[in-house]
Amino acid sequence: MATLADVAKKANVSKMTVSRVINHPDQVSDELKQLVYHAMEELEYVPNYAARALVQNRTQVVKFLILEEIDTVEPYYMNLLTGISRELDKHSYSLQLVTQKSKNIGPYDGLIVTGMRDQEIDKVLAGLEKPVIAYGENRRNIDAIDVDNRLGAELATKHLYDIGFRQIIFFGINLLEEDFMRSRLTGYSSVMKAHDLIEESYFMKNSSRIAEKKAFEILQNAKKPTAIVCASDRMAIGVVRAATALHMNFGENIAVTGFDGVFLDRISSPKITTVRSPVIEMGETCAQLLLKKINEGGAQQGSILFLPELIIRGSTVVGRE
Repeated sequence: MATLADVAKKANVSKMTVSRVINHPDQVSDELKQLVYHAMEELEYVPNYAARALVQNRTQVVKFLILEEIDTVEPYYMNLLTGISRELDKHSYSLQLVTQKSKNIGPYDGLIVTGMRDQEIDKVLAGLEKPVIAYGENRRNIDAIDVDNRLGAELATKHLYDIGFRQIIFFGINLLEEDFMRSRLTGYSSVMKAHDLIEESYFMKNSSRIAEKKAFEILQNAKKPTAIVCASDRMAIGVVRAATALHMNFGENIAVTGFDGVFLDRISSPKITTVRSPVIEMGETCAQLLLKKINEGGAQQGSILFLPELIIRGSTVVGRE
């Protein structure tokens, strides 16, 4: 089997340089990394991560804690887990799913937590001594990754205004005390205020069935073309069903937008205009940020907001799929 010294000789660099590329790639230039990686590939060299973990007093384990109902978000989290695990795999880390009760059972190097509500934060973080990254906005100065929720809602609302709708309603998830939902409501509200339009908001469980029932109630009495900005694709599916049952014409007297852009937006008929979050990329960055925090002894990393993308489809524009 090839050794670290063999790789150094093949790449014409020092053993220390090879070790730095393997253990601290962020401290090495891209050109040098590619040189060492190429030599490792040619020699079929596999770093001894178990030995490295032992030396560094690491477990090579990252835990992932989900604090919300999986049945309402399952397509979203499959994409998030794909991104996280893809990045961790590059560094020979394993990923463990845990519950609130089991998060402290067994050794680990860091924790990614999502679905953490503001009133739960102290309870969730109690007793944690390892680095933590939150997936989702928070007001507690906890390192976090999220999409720019306000901008996303602004994009959706402005799109509806631009295609001619003046009665624009917001369907939010009944978590108004949470930062992500306040941000989405603020995005909707800012566009409505900018155009002197009357705001109308409703909040409910993240359920297509509940959204369908509420939309049917509103739309059957609508006197003019109505658009609904939904805080999730799941809710938007329900609104589309209600509008279809009422034989409304999408893009003419009804328009519907969703939020997330992960699978559910594509199974509706018509497909849903949605605010896409780059969830896989966000998962990768979440893992990168946590590993960096681990390597820096728990140092504060700050928060990153990803840019959302408006995907326009048939639920708002005539002739689109």
